[in-house]
Amino acid sequence: MATNPMQRKSRNSFLLGMLLTLVITGAVIAFLIIQLKNYREKEKEEIANSVSVWVLGQDVISGQVITKDMLTTQIMNRNEVPSNAIGDTSILDNYASEDKEGNPVITEYKNGVGTLYLTKNNRNYELKQEQETQSYYIEEGGQKKYVELIQVPIIAKVDLNKNSIITTDMVVKSNEKTTDDLRKQEYNMLVLPTQIQTGEYIDVRLALPSGQDYIVVSKKQVEIPQIGGIDSEDTIWIKMKEDEIITMNNAIVDAYRIPGAKIYVATYTEAGVQNAATTTYVPNLETVQLIRNNPNIVAEAREALWNKYNSSAYSSTRNDVLNGAISNSGDEGEANVKTKVEESATNSKDERKQYLQSLGGNY
Repeated sequence: MATNPMQRKSRNSFLLGMLLTLVITGAVIAFLIIQLKNYREKEKEEIANSVSVWVLGQDVISGQVITKDMLTTQIMNRNEVPSNAIGDTSILDNYASEDKEGNPVITEYKNGVGTLYLTKNNRNYELKQEQETQSYYIEEGGQKKYVELIQVPIIAKVDLNKNSIITTDMVVKSNEKTTDDLRKQEYNMLVLPTQIQTGEYIDVRLALPSGQDYIVVSKKQVEIPQIGGIDSEDTIWIKMKEDEIITMNNAIVDAYRIPGAKIYVATYTEAGVQNAATTTYVPNLETVQLIRNNPNIVAEAREALWNKYNSSAYSSTRNDVLNGAISNSGDEGEANVKTKVEESATNSKDERKQYLQSLGGNY
């Protein structure tokens, strides 16, 4: 049947519209396919470049021990994080390790991958691990030698803020190691700085009225006990080894015996990068002999301390300065020792009572 011009025009317009719609729809679909492909390629690239890193979940101060509970993991672009960022807990653990002889374990990064080495006799040996036994070993002289590792705490070199990415440059091994004779000691007779905080590192020093000043123990991390959620005003806790406990007790008695002497605390400014100070205080002969004969002190340490305290320089410090000041104090010094010891015992009892009362007991 013949169609008139109007019908043909209408039909052509309809066909043209359909064609244009199909073209536009095809273009949109093609564009979306390209975009989806680009997105997937970008996603694959991001996944390939993604690394897991440890970040701090809280602020820490210089010298503070960093434990795993302080850390959280984040996934970040490899190009946006330092090459020595720590992202594997095993690397963090091994970074704070050494063998039983005290040889340190270090981590070196190659192409973003951490490799462990044992530093021994001024040489780095790659530290490998057996798949079957998980035991660590090195190859020395063509032979496999097994290595027993022990962990030491790691500490922050400087003050670090929450959300900081942890790198090997930010942490260092602590010089405090857990030994069989390590104990937590409580002291309430030391003169404390006004703004001392838990986690800071301190030296305990003995100052004489004549101006001499001696380091009794060095670089100890302090903990301030709390009573009812409030820091104690005059009591601190310090982890001490057996010989340090004995030496500290001697220094406290010396401070009591010498009128005008004080035994006080000095804090480190950047404990994470500052080495421990050399102790200069010399205990009396009876204390030195007690240290030498104490079976709880490692034999090597006993002999080293004996040799140190019996050197001419140390002997003159004890005999010429400290013993002389004690002799001049006479009966007054002996009476002051008795008074101060009683005060310290009373303060400990009172603070213990306050602590128990803060727990809600009837004491």
